[in-house]
Amino acid sequence: MADAASSYTPRPSGAFDYLSGPDFEMISTLIGKEVGIRLPLSKRQMVEGRIRQRLRALRLPNFAAYCDYVFRSDGLAQELPYLINVVTTNKTDFFREPQHFDLLRSRLIDDVIAARCDEKTPLIKVWSAASSTGAEAYTIAMELAELRAKGRDFSFSILGTDISTDVLEQGRSAVYPVDHVRPVPQAYQSKYLMWSRRPRPGGDVRIVPEIRRLVQFHRLNLMDRRYPVDRDVDIIFLRNVLIYFDKQDQAAVINRIAGHLRPGGYLLLGHSEPMLVLDTPLAHIAPATFQRPLNKAVKS
Repeated sequence: MADAASSYTPRPSGAFDYLSGPDFEMISTLIGKEVGIRLPLSKRQMVEGRIRQRLRALRLPNFAAYCDYVFRSDGLAQELPYLINVVTTNKTDFFREPQHFDLLRSRLIDDVIAARCDEKTPLIKVWSAASSTGAEAYTIAMELAELRAKGRDFSFSILGTDISTDVLEQGRSAVYPVDHVRPVPQAYQSKYLMWSRRPRPGGDVRIVPEIRRLVQFHRLNLMDRRYPVDRDVDIIFLRNVLIYFDKQDQAAVINRIAGHLRPGGYLLLGHSEPMLVLDTPLAHIAPATFQRPLNKAVKS
């Protein structure tokens, strides 16, 4: 972080009310280095709009003053978590790309249980590695709870990780606007969502405690060289995040992630991302779904 600060040239204090090209480039370079996300010039207006909220919070008069603050060595460390929060994209939905959840129900869980037939009640570990606000993690939890209710004999735990502290807090609270849960099937809504006794337009709902206690959320930067995650995870969802990384970082993240899979475990990518796994030992078994071989090491 000190490198970014030392290379920054302060902008004139007279300051126009927009994010200048040189300042945007410094922010883009910083975010790419710290979290691997590419911010092309086409994102400048989006970044400017989101940073404007930080100007108000910090009581700074303009973008030049904000960048002077960020790229001083004593300001960067304090502001970086907030800057990451405002520039990261957190697009997510319940039951997004539903084919993966169909596969989870119809095949993957049964295969995991069969592979661990020597365990009376296997603990199935699932990792939502770009969990955003938690919609994906709670979708997985609902599906696994349904399978257990139908007689499958297993227990489960789900880990959701993300770089953004803001979205992790929403995941932990498990509170969502009514509009966000519309993709949840009606049968699941009645079982797994708590509705206000006095419903109102635009109100909120909350995931039931029986599901919440099975899902944990922690901050994790996919650009870190090591992940503080178990190395016997059965199923990892890493969907629709690698598209924001360059090719070198994509390959590094996939290799690190795959090293946390139990032999025979599954990695699910976004449906636009399967080509990213071609040069790995993982086997392609279904659309955007890959399996770690039982007897082949994975470099991580």
